[in-house]
Amino acid sequence: MPAGNAPMKVFGFGGWSGSGKTTLVEKLIPEFTARGLRVSVIKHAHHGFDLDKPGKDSWRHREAGATQVLMLSNDRWVLMHELRGAPEPSLEEQLRLLEPCDLVLIEGYKAAAVPKIEIHRPALGKPPLWPDNPHVVAVASDLAIDCPLPLLPLNEPARVASFILDHLKIQ
Repeated sequence: MPAGNAPMKVFGFGGWSGSGKTTLVEKLIPEFTARGLRVSVIKHAHHGFDLDKPGKDSWRHREAGATQVLMLSNDRWVLMHELRGAPEPSLEEQLRLLEPCDLVLIEGYKAAAVPKIEIHRPALGKPPLWPDNPHVVAVASDLAIDCPLPLLPLNEPARVASFILDHLKIQ
């Protein structure tokens, strides 16, 4: 848990679809937890998603009109909240829903005002985000690219993790 009442540190990852954001976050989580940090993740999807399967009890409850369905077992719990036409909650509202932790990794939210690493793969043929996004503080890539920001090796999560911890001033 963060020391005292220190706010949770937040760091983001942006990039085009297929660039490897999820893979990098997946590799970073064990790097941070091995260093004794409690880590949470917020993943923003631009399309609908469903954790339920049609016909299951929780799916049936949501289909019947429930706004929230909380499922729990001995291993985990999940709270599903249907927006039912309400606006998507802001990143700040979502952060308030999380239990205190040392680090929250944000995947997506390209325009959010949090420091972020852009995952850039030239092979995708997409333009970089960093020239137009002042919140990009470094670029992780699988190739050397011409960029004025720190360039991190995409396939070396320990180095990426160290950069993030240094940037956020986390010991």
